Amino acid sequence: MTSGQVVVVGAGLGGLRAAESLRGAGYDGHIVIVGDEPHRPYNRPPLSKEALAGGVSVEQLEFRRKASIDDVEWRLGSPVVSSDLTAQTVTLADGSVLPFDGLVVASGIRPRALPIPGPEKGRYFLRTAQDAAGVREYLVPGARVVIMGAGFIGCEVAATAVGLGATVHVVALDEEPMIRPLGRELGAGMRRRHEAKGVTFHLGHTISEFLGEDHVVGARLDDGTVLNADVVIEAVGSVANTEWLEGNGLDLSDGLLVDDGMRVIDAPCPMVAVGDLARHPNALFPGPARRIEHWNMPTETGKRAGATLGAILSGQEPATAPFTAMPSFWSDQYKHKVQSFGMPGIANRITLVDGDVDGPCIVEYLDDTGLVGVVGIDRTSELAPYRARLLERARG
Repeated sequence: MTSGQVVVVGAGLGGLRAAESLRGAGYDGHIVIVGDEPHRPYNRPPLSKEALAGGVSVEQLEFRRKASIDDVEWRLGSPVVSSDLTAQTVTLADGSVLPFDGLVVASGIRPRALPIPGPEKGRYFLRTAQDAAGVREYLVPGARVVIMGAGFIGCEVAATAVGLGATVHVVALDEEPMIRPLGRELGAGMRRRHEAKGVTFHLGHTISEFLGEDHVVGARLDDGTVLNADVVIEAVGSVANTEWLEGNGLDLSDGLLVDDGMRVIDAPCPMVAVGDLARHPNALFPGPARRIEHWNMPTETGKRAGATLGAILSGQEPATAPFTAMPSFWSDQYKHKVQSFGMPGIANRITLVDGDVDGPCIVEYLDDTGLVGVVGIDRTSELAPYRARLLERARG
């Protein structure tokens, strides 16, 4: 029998998978999962697509949970606000103090908020089910929608809003939409797909001011252009939720630095981190430790972290095998499916190997070590060999 308590800070996919992995590693002590939302872990990608278009409920989006964590205690609706890692306690917003023998950091990320003057009402981020419900009320035929940011979330929302009959303007400083993961040429191809559906892009610009009294009615761009708006969606990147860990001597310069086993570097207690905030090495792509905000990484890091923490708490040495999870992402925009394996964003050469960027295509991303990523548009079934090639990098 294992005594003690593990606290999982974050009730998302990473925290869920870590708790399941911890049980799988033989830990049978008490587990508490703390979350800031009132919901158990649910799937977030549909928030910019199906939930906006059809009003999907949170219950429909909840992940299935293994029976092994049926005895987990859920503390929902009150986030952790501070920690004392030496004393091995965390403090919640409601004043509760939870002691722990092991800690899982799964507090994730939040949308980046820019300090733009103007009214707050009518401006939304799109991170939670509540956000999606708020935005959906505005997405009716003829609605004027302004989206700040041309990454995947911004472009997915644009596609959904146009499909519901809204007029959509996208404002971004980038040269092309989704340029960081896709590159300039493929990003331009995706822009043309959106423009053909009626989306207007204002690239190389930002919003300097929101207009209106109590509710936003428009946005003024840095060149003086005014865009009328019934609703604004802000999607300009993310910030790791690590403020509650400040003062404990950890590397919080970009998320939370961990080793191959997801063990937090320089932690004074048994402690692992998972998901979007974990800055981890990956033997497939040598170089600095990186945060990877792809949908599959909370599962991959959660499994490794649970096994590591389970070993530590049972007095054993955790596995030391290099971490070699394959980053992958997909995005549905209109009828088009964008899918990727690897890390296209670290490439210094991009090659179109099949098709055309304005139609079905496959694009390879390379650096000095060779292939580091692939993106296919409407070519999903043909990407499996690329995944196998990328996994070979671990043997090279």
